[in-house]
Amino acid sequence: MTADTSVPSTALLTGADTGGNYTARHLLVLEGLEAVRKRPGMYIGSTDSRGLMHCLWEIIDNSVDEALGGHCDHIEVILHADGSVEVRDNGRGIPVDVEPRTGLSGVEVVMTKLHAGGKFGGGSYAASGGLHGVGASVVNALSARLDVEVDRDGRTHSIGFRRGTPGAFSGEGPDAPFEPGGGLVKGKRVTKGRTGTRVRYWADRQIFLKDAELSPETLYARARQTAFLVPGLTIVVRDERALGRAGADGEVDDAKGTTEIFHYDGGIGEFCEFLAPDRPICDVLRLRGEGTFKETVPVLDDRGHMIPTEVKRELRVDVALRWGTGYDTTVKSFVNIIATPKGGTHVAGFERAITRTVNEVLRSAKLLRVAEDDVVKDDALEGLTAVVTVRLAEPQFEGQTKEVLGTSAATRIVGQVVAKELKAFLTSTKRDDKQQARAVLEKAVAAARTRIAARQHKEAQRRKTALESSSLPAKLADCRSDDVDRSELFIVEGDSALGTAKLARNSEFQALLPIRGKILNVQKSSVSDMLKNAECSAIIQVIGAGSGRTFDIDQARYGKVIFLADADVDGAHIRCLLLTLFQRYMRPMVEQGRVFSAVPPLHRIELINPRRGREKYRYTYSDAELRETLRELTDRGIRFKESIQRYKGLGEMDADQLAETTMDPRHRTLRRINIQDLEAAEAAFALLMGNDVAPRREFIASSAAVMDRSRIDT
Repeated sequence: MTADTSVPSTALLTGADTGGNYTARHLLVLEGLEAVRKRPGMYIGSTDSRGLMHCLWEIIDNSVDEALGGHCDHIEVILHADGSVEVRDNGRGIPVDVEPRTGLSGVEVVMTKLHAGGKFGGGSYAASGGLHGVGASVVNALSARLDVEVDRDGRTHSIGFRRGTPGAFSGEGPDAPFEPGGGLVKGKRVTKGRTGTRVRYWADRQIFLKDAELSPETLYARARQTAFLVPGLTIVVRDERALGRAGADGEVDDAKGTTEIFHYDGGIGEFCEFLAPDRPICDVLRLRGEGTFKETVPVLDDRGHMIPTEVKRELRVDVALRWGTGYDTTVKSFVNIIATPKGGTHVAGFERAITRTVNEVLRSAKLLRVAEDDVVKDDALEGLTAVVTVRLAEPQFEGQTKEVLGTSAATRIVGQVVAKELKAFLTSTKRDDKQQARAVLEKAVAAARTRIAARQHKEAQRRKTALESSSLPAKLADCRSDDVDRSELFIVEGDSALGTAKLARNSEFQALLPIRGKILNVQKSSVSDMLKNAECSAIIQVIGAGSGRTFDIDQARYGKVIFLADADVDGAHIRCLLLTLFQRYMRPMVEQGRVFSAVPPLHRIELINPRRGREKYRYTYSDAELRETLRELTDRGIRFKESIQRYKGLGEMDADQLAETTMDPRHRTLRRINIQDLEAAEAAFALLMGNDVAPRREFIASSAAVMDRSRIDT
């Protein structure tokens, strides 16, 4: 266990502006955990839900470090109904004996002292995820109450803390009476040989925002990831927060509690298969190896002094990867099972070795023409799913939250291991390996040639000057304004609706591009097929910012792109196909909130003899809204014609109606399309628009019972 952090335990803070009278008395020295409570954002990043989750990771990671060392195989995380969180493990337990320099028990040192723990080169952990995290002491400082129980030496030892201060509680919950002082209490006997740690804490709501809460989905994802990375480890997550809420009959519904169990024996090879979104073109490859390096680090001597010492480190590399038929790259990287979402030196070495090795084998196999350039990183990684893990003692991270590995030797060692193992696969003479290697190499070459074709296409599609505007599609009805922020591009379903839309639009800033029917489903198609498709090509050409990895949103010709399709099932399908194109090849437009869907009405109600100044027509956008509007008009005694007009398509509207309901910014309704969860969005598109039919059929069949049939246009 650890309580370490890279931020000093004392902070010097100046007071308010004192003019010229600035002396030493204006300095405030924060001792121990005071600095943590004063500036929590420095330690956990924020005080919202993200910071709340970060505290939980710190406690869980301490238990996982025990599993990494082979001392623990079961971890349980419980979200209690009273708002507390408990983490249990069957590891060795936090030391309970007295630490000689402080005179405190090991539990108190870990929970109250910054820069204290067993991960600073003392030999307790060969590799751990701690050392550079904020540690248990910071979680303790930010908790209204924290209880620790340790099973060790045949006894249960316990202690409580209130906002970092040790003592004893005489009741349940964070508001129970608290008596500060005292130390670790030796309790009841336990079975000989039984060890473990239980930490339960209540986050301090004086620190965290009121709406900050733990996300079970995020917790499940992290637990699943950790179980993959530590084969044989079982992680149980129980969410009991609903158990404390009684039903209408006053009874607590036990069925509302959920339990998820994560256990995988296949390691990162199984993790790679889990992450892969497409069909494989090769088996999962495991690239393993190790290397050594030297670094100078301060080491604590027997007298408690930090002495700079040159030490020899060992770095172990384990990579699982496979190429698939898709075009996206998924690389997950970890250091001692701690995720490094922003990469670092180990990922740099991995990517460099992949690119260099693929080029070397392509040249020797003469799969690249002499005049062709080498493939670049994006070509070699296209369709790749990989899990890159390294294990070493005392890794150097960049930043508090350990998102980037900074140990420079990792680049060289990972590169050497990956290059050696990957080259052996790509040049293998075994029949199966040879076929798979050939498929991988041909995919890289195809990606390079497609990239070059896409770049040439992009260069040809840059926005032209007025003299060159004839290169844009002839069917584009462009706007006069060159103000990108103000301009709008309506992608209109069908030529029939185009005629009405031309009369309804404001040609100063609204452009129209008609498409004929349903465009290509780009989720099932290659880049080259997409570029050959007339409708997709025209959309990319008109927007003028390129596509795919070369998309440059600063070159986009329009501030808004609006899908204008009929309010029926076919129109919904067209919107879905258009969104698939944007999500796959022009994603920054979606991420920046520049893609919209127009909302045309379904019905028009004509009022009879309306009062002066009142509208003559009422528009509704669903059958339920129509029924509610008719009921309202009837109750108010407002007469209307019984023949309610239902629009089967945009072409049935005249220009005034289309402008008033759908195109005029003063009256229209637009739905902004955004991506809140990128991984969930990718999974949804792969399921609904991809090549794999069986999961889609299963989804449709399983969802039929919960479908709102009133939304089907029959």
